[in-house]
Amino acid sequence: MSRRVVNIGIVGGGLMGREVAGAIQRWPTLVDHPVDARLVAVADIEPRALAWFEGIGTVRSLYDDYRALLADPEVDVVYMAVRHDLHEQFYIDAVRAGKALLAEKPFGIDLAAARRIVDVIDDTPDAFVRCSSEIPFYPGAQWVISAVRSGALGRLFSVRAAMLHSSDLDLEKPINWKRQARFNGAAGALNDLGMHALHIPLRLGWEPTTVFGLLQDIVHERRGPDGLEPVDTFENAELLGRVAAEEGDFSLRVETKRVSLGDKNTWSLEVQGLDGGVRYSTKNPKSVEFFSRADLPGVGGEQVWQQADTGSVSVWPTVTGPLFEFGFADSILQMWSAFLAEYVGELGDRFGCATPQEALAAHRITAAALESHQSGRAVAPPA
Repeated sequence: MSRRVVNIGIVGGGLMGREVAGAIQRWPTLVDHPVDARLVAVADIEPRALAWFEGIGTVRSLYDDYRALLADPEVDVVYMAVRHDLHEQFYIDAVRAGKALLAEKPFGIDLAAARRIVDVIDDTPDAFVRCSSEIPFYPGAQWVISAVRSGALGRLFSVRAAMLHSSDLDLEKPINWKRQARFNGAAGALNDLGMHALHIPLRLGWEPTTVFGLLQDIVHERRGPDGLEPVDTFENAELLGRVAAEEGDFSLRVETKRVSLGDKNTWSLEVQGLDGGVRYSTKNPKSVEFFSRADLPGVGGEQVWQQADTGSVSVWPTVTGPLFEFGFADSILQMWSAFLAEYVGELGDRFGCATPQEALAAHRITAAALESHQSGRAVAPPA
């Protein structure tokens, strides 16, 4: 098949910039994708970060200013992985430069910044922008979506979504920008991780009408270049939301934590209804559990959680057989395959990347959680 060549530029050559570069290098493993993706340019203010990309043969240009990359006529699509306080200016500049944009979460340091970004997108004809959220592209997460959309779970009464780390258990870890509110945002880990937990609930239409939030400031100071410095962000957040539904309201529980014992990078989603349930966690990345009532031999009727293995069955097919396991690098490749397929109008009914409207909804929930934490009462997300 004839494929459209799409040239990609990366702004931010850190961890996620390198991960995305690796995913694009694996592009030939996709089967019958309509796009031929090529990384051609990278921008970063740090020369050592740029040097890493010199070994990628398709990279033609290395810039120390992101604006030079945005002015590069060979770049069609830009991925931006920069600090949250830089999102607003960088994203708006990318949209106004006429580049398609895959933007990192949370899509602005706060709700006001996200609103301004979305206003520019809405006012820019033909703008194509999505927000990064790769873990929902795991096959198990997609099975949860399919189970919900089938209607087989019946009337829903409980949804639980979580994104959990344990990185802040290391009290010797030096302070960085994600532990400082002026760079990360006032909601801390909720601001940084909330899009991961909320992407699928929001895609399924489950934006809560009220939110009760409890945020925790656990580690108060960390080592900096000049001694101990205050940590003014929240490590953990727990939210309880009320979701309106025709058959009856149900609860949406969301957890985002940097202090969660035993969790290095655990994403999970569980949905319960009167006729069944489904749950998935990246701790067991190729297994999904389904609830049913069964007649057990010698026991009789009982409640049963049954386990099924997904294998490597992805949103966009790859050369990898279904007997192999799926991992984080695969989820990034799948997110990009969906993003670029949608960019050229070939996504079809496949699961797509988070939209600017979903990112804005996540910010509304975060704002409500912050207000709830401060007031001690349930709060409706702002309009």
